[in-house]
Amino acid sequence: MSTSVSAERTDPRAVAGAVDPDAPLLDVRQLHVEFRTRDGVAKAVNGVDYSVRAGETLAILGESGSGKSVSAQAVMGILDSPPGFVTGGRILFKGRDLLTLGQEERRRIRGSQLAMVFQDALSALNPVHTVGAQIGELFRVHRGLSRKDARAKAVALMERVRIPAAAQRVGDYPHQFSGGMRQRIMIAMALALEPDLIIADEPTTALDVTVQAQVMDLLAELRAEYRMGLILITHDLGVVADVADKIAVMYAGRIVESAPVRELYARPAHPYTRGLLDSIPRLDRKGRELYAIRGLPPNLLRIPPGCPFSPRCPRAQDLCRTTLPPLYQVTEDDGSPLPGRASACHFWKETLHG
Repeated sequence: MSTSVSAERTDPRAVAGAVDPDAPLLDVRQLHVEFRTRDGVAKAVNGVDYSVRAGETLAILGESGSGKSVSAQAVMGILDSPPGFVTGGRILFKGRDLLTLGQEERRRIRGSQLAMVFQDALSALNPVHTVGAQIGELFRVHRGLSRKDARAKAVALMERVRIPAAAQRVGDYPHQFSGGMRQRIMIAMALALEPDLIIADEPTTALDVTVQAQVMDLLAELRAEYRMGLILITHDLGVVADVADKIAVMYAGRIVESAPVRELYARPAHPYTRGLLDSIPRLDRKGRELYAIRGLPPNLLRIPPGCPFSPRCPRAQDLCRTTLPPLYQVTEDDGSPLPGRASACHFWKETLHG
């Protein structure tokens, strides 16, 4: 039987420092990130807004290069050196703007209150240390535990994320585990200090479909158990359908659509979202050619004027090529607003109701 990692967890909304108990756990406002390279300035994140509450899952979707991971790295405070620069915005975590804190304070928050599960577990884990030592180090550094107690905590966490024979495998090295088991170890490390928010960056990349489902189910179960906020970064809409509460779709460093998960799947309000949904393989389309969005994402060094998606959009008109669309409030035909819904498309009505 698994050993309990923690008998009781404090409601993150009640932690000292939260100005409003009903405020989001994380509130990102007008975040801008750029990379200054020899070829020019790449605008990786351009005025991104999103929020996550305790016990809530936000999925951030988009193709490679859309700014998903960069925005998460900015939240974690691991973009603090060239060539990456956070050039504007606010990152409010429990009411405090992380961008105003010093490096030492950011380090104390990172791991203990904010944690990240990286995309490539084999690269993220140290190959010359056992997994037990790497998990236990968090307890030794942040909690001051002895090696023996830290090892016991590591075993308990490995059992919690359902690694078989954890007590025997705590002394194994990362290369001795399968891809799915390594990802579980990364999740165990993220959970070690019981953070209020976990960011999982492509946690199912390179895993087969069955293991993907197991990892996603585990994340959803842990989120509910610990009542933590969870951000899932992925390019695969199919992975998060049953896990996320709401979705933010990114393209060329901007959020182009946001919506509760079921509403977005049922009625997308942006042509890019529609294209991503149409690209998902479906059993009822057996024998038909799989849809693909034409063209390529824009070069972030030279983002086109107007809507960045216009060169690839089947609905694009002259207005789209000249004027950048704001995030419009999405409404029904009668004008009544749809809560939590927004679309950065001049012609979102045609997509939503078409």
